[in-house]
Amino acid sequence: MNVAIIKYNAGNIYSVDYALKRLGIEPVITADKEILRKADKIIFPGQGEAGTTMRYLKENRLDELIKDLKQPVLGICIGMQLLCRFSEEGNTGCLNVFDAPVLRFRPEKQEDKIPHIGWNNLENLKSSLYKGLSEGDFVYFVHSYYVPANEYTIAVTDYIQPFSASMHKDNFYATQFHPEKSGAVGEKILHNFLQLQ
Repeated sequence: MNVAIIKYNAGNIYSVDYALKRLGIEPVITADKEILRKADKIIFPGQGEAGTTMRYLKENRLDELIKDLKQPVLGICIGMQLLCRFSEEGNTGCLNVFDAPVLRFRPEKQEDKIPHIGWNNLENLKSSLYKGLSEGDFVYFVHSYYVPANEYTIAVTDYIQPFSASMHKDNFYATQFHPEKSGAVGEKILHNFLQLQ
C-alpha cells in the first residue's frame, strides 16, 4: 500500500512515520504533488500555529491540492483544525473541508488548564475508523483550540465542554488527538484508516 504523509512546516510528522512503520507500512514523507495525488492513503498530521501553517500551504499551493484529494485523507491535530472553515488562532481562514470553526478553549474553573494535554476518553463513536474499539477508550491530546461538536463529528471528548475528538466528511477523516501517541487504541485507529476503501 502506498501511503503518503504531507510534508510541510509542522512538527510531529516523524512520530506518525514511526507509528506507520510499526504497522508494517513504509510511508513516503513528501510535498510532491504528483506523489500525493497517486498515493492510496494520505495523512495530514502535525503540531503548529494555524496562521503561519496556512500561509505556508498557500505559498506552496498545497491548500488546493489537499482540498482536491479523492483518496482517504486523515488529518491529525493541526491537520484536523486546518481542514475546518476558520480558526480563532490568528483569525485564520482554513481549508473549509469541514464547515466548522476552531475555537480557543476558555477556562471556566481553576483546574481548567490550557492547553489540554494528556489522556482523555472517546464517546459517541460513529465510524468504521473506530471498528473494534469501545466507548470510553482513551487517547492522547495536546491542544489549545477545539472544534465544537457538529454534523461531521464521529467521536466526542469532554474537556471544559464536549468537543469533536474526530470528524468525517466524504473521503476526509480527522482526529484532534494523536493516534500515533495513543498506544494500542491509536494503533487500531491507524490500522482501520489504512483498511478504508
